[in-house]
Amino acid sequence: MIPKGHVVALSGGVGGAKLALGLASVLPSSQLSIVANTGDDFEYLGLHISPDIDSLIYTLAGVNNPVTGWGRANESWTFMSEAERLGIDSWFRTGDKDLAVHVHRTSRLRSGSSLSAVTDEIARRMGIAANIIPMSDDPVRTYLETDVGTLAFQDYFVRHGCKPQVSGIRFQGCETAAPSPMFRQLLDSPDLAAVVLCPSNPYLSIDPVLSIPGVVEALACNKAPVIAVSPIVQGQAIKGPTAKIMGELGVPVTPAAVADHYQGLIDGFVLDSSDGELSRSMAGTGLAVEVANTVMQSLGDRASLARTVLEFSRRLQHAPARPRHNPRVRLS
Repeated sequence: MIPKGHVVALSGGVGGAKLALGLASVLPSSQLSIVANTGDDFEYLGLHISPDIDSLIYTLAGVNNPVTGWGRANESWTFMSEAERLGIDSWFRTGDKDLAVHVHRTSRLRSGSSLSAVTDEIARRMGIAANIIPMSDDPVRTYLETDVGTLAFQDYFVRHGCKPQVSGIRFQGCETAAPSPMFRQLLDSPDLAAVVLCPSNPYLSIDPVLSIPGVVEALACNKAPVIAVSPIVQGQAIKGPTAKIMGELGVPVTPAAVADHYQGLIDGFVLDSSDGELSRSMAGTGLAVEVANTVMQSLGDRASLARTVLEFSRRLQHAPARPRHNPRVRLS
């Protein structure tokens, strides 16, 4: 059963976009907003690139590349080929269709539009009815402390292929950033039915959103249940460097460690069925735990998990509220 009211999903790129698509397939568009991490945003060749926003847009529009997990399907590479011939450093590859989005975004931002307005415009033009919202219109940038020095996120993720060892993470600009206007409005809305932390990297995709002043506090105050879906299955991450980073930060690579990372903020946690034996010990902490198939290989899997999460949230709406005093999300 779908809960009444609005559902907000916090998401990074590829992994989070899968559940976002599932939610979009089972919820009326008027009931769904997806808040995208913008800590990955950066400038390349003079263009403002928003990788996680674009992954969400391409996935919900049905034009994402299912093989790479990023970029556009049926992409062409004329621009990159010519750039390489001219000697331009092409460490970050953007296809021709993708490039058009970056050019349009950059032009609109330079004309004075907000990132929220430009994102909404692009999403509507690509036929997306649900709201895709940047976490902030202010610049917040993720930096990683590594054994080869401080790296901006895209340098770590793309140029270095996630190989450097990570010892710390910081979000430059978060102290002075504000939630984007619609995000702030949703956080304060009495119509909020549920907040879903998608199975994105907790440290690189969800924490940047939570680092913005007022977000954790608003989530703690709102009565809507907050549910996290585990990005760790059988000691491994389905996508990306989550497990690697957890190990390097000295954190056990387990779903329980992810739940502990969000302690004080979440009311419910969704475990993969292959980790179901952990449900009893985790529930012993007072956290509501649901077991489901979280490995989303098809649209049916995405929709099924979305329904499970929504039904879980509906049940939690009617359960005694857990105290959310002093949330201790550990932001590096």
